Amino acid sequence: MKMQLSEIAKAVGITEVPEEWQTLTITSVQFDSRKLEPGALFVPLNGDRDGHDFIENAVKAAATATFWQSEHANQPSEIPALLVDNPLKALQDLAKYYLERFNPKVVAITGSNGKTTTKDMTAAILGSKYNVVKTKANFNNEIGVPLTILGMTSNTEVLVIELGMDRPGQLDLLSHMVQPDTAVITMIGEAHIEFFHTRSAIADAKMEITHGLKDDGLFIYNGDEPLLIERAKTVSERQSTFGLNDADQVFATDIVVEPTKTTFKVNTDPTIDFSIPLMGEYNVSNALAAISVGLNYHMKESEIATALENFDLTKNRTEWLKGKNGERILSDVYNSNPTAVRAVLASTTRVPTEGKRIAVLGDMLELGVDSDAMHADLADSLSPEQFQEVYLVGPRMKSLEENLKGKYSKKNIHYYNSDQLDELSSQLNAILTENDVVILKASHGIHLENVVDAIKE
Repeated sequence: MKMQLSEIAKAVGITEVPEEWQTLTITSVQFDSRKLEPGALFVPLNGDRDGHDFIENAVKAAATATFWQSEHANQPSEIPALLVDNPLKALQDLAKYYLERFNPKVVAITGSNGKTTTKDMTAAILGSKYNVVKTKANFNNEIGVPLTILGMTSNTEVLVIELGMDRPGQLDLLSHMVQPDTAVITMIGEAHIEFFHTRSAIADAKMEITHGLKDDGLFIYNGDEPLLIERAKTVSERQSTFGLNDADQVFATDIVVEPTKTTFKVNTDPTIDFSIPLMGEYNVSNALAAISVGLNYHMKESEIATALENFDLTKNRTEWLKGKNGERILSDVYNSNPTAVRAVLASTTRVPTEGKRIAVLGDMLELGVDSDAMHADLADSLSPEQFQEVYLVGPRMKSLEENLKGKYSKKNIHYYNSDQLDELSSQLNAILTENDVVILKASHGIHLENVVDAIKE
């Protein structure tokens, strides 16, 4: 970005700034004082710490200016301070202004599972024809979304943005901020069910992505999900469905799942072979969502297929790695819920191996009062014939351990506390061989990525 401080002030409702401030140029926006660079606007946010406490760091880092809560003491004198009622709201208002100024097409994506993979696929498809900016990492909340917007360059033609949620009303705010031309819902699962209590309530909250949808926009959703079909009737904008059934407008046929890729055809042009560098039918569904977006942006199936073949996938989402002992590692440790675990386990059983298949499963967080039962029920997706060893991590996995005792011998079930990741890593490095396949799946809060780092090549 590149904006004069006077324009930023106007964008957040400040009508007058001192004359000597007006021509100052801002080239970036940052809330983390450790990442500030000269030319930055510092945004002090309240989290575990009050961001205002880090103003000295911002000054030392040569930040050009700062937002400052008007009621907050110790207003800095070393750099210009734009007084606002709420720095976070000011950040969001600035992002909305910036987005409207450059006016790219906006593709907004949400879902209980698959939204990041779908975002990456969509960006790859559209990026083969347009100048595209996409959400990095997990910048998908009230802070990350405006920062993603403000990271756009002036020549951005399409913004592919991921929208996350953990409470009602969150997607309503984000949708109105980004005002999507295309809104996508990948699926409805159990993520955050602790706060929503039912999948129906989750579906209601996910539908908030349509609240800011432009009048001439398009709503793309999973047509295999009855909860979405029912709610889509209340949306007046254009609609398109994707899925694995021929009732969907865009659907897949001839699906072949291989260890490191999945191939399929699409009904819109059955002569084209599609291939994605991921395994699992659930990833075909994600691809169909992205394909639907590409078709809406007047791209040919052949162009879309080429873009999907080797798209850039965000780290730790069904990522194949090589282990220190030569084993194949499937890292999927960014988030987890029962639907996602069952899907990745089922796909892993199709991976041929001369050695053992080993499942390393960590706690699934935010499942609420039924958490123990949901963990225990995963026993139906595990058997000694398919997974010879099972490693469990975290207090919630105790219920699964108990439920597996009737299926597995004691020596093949291994339990670790959340603070025993080093011990788990050492044990895996001691037993894994070049013929083995190991899948690691957990919610991000369990930090199984540390185990991945310890066992990968």
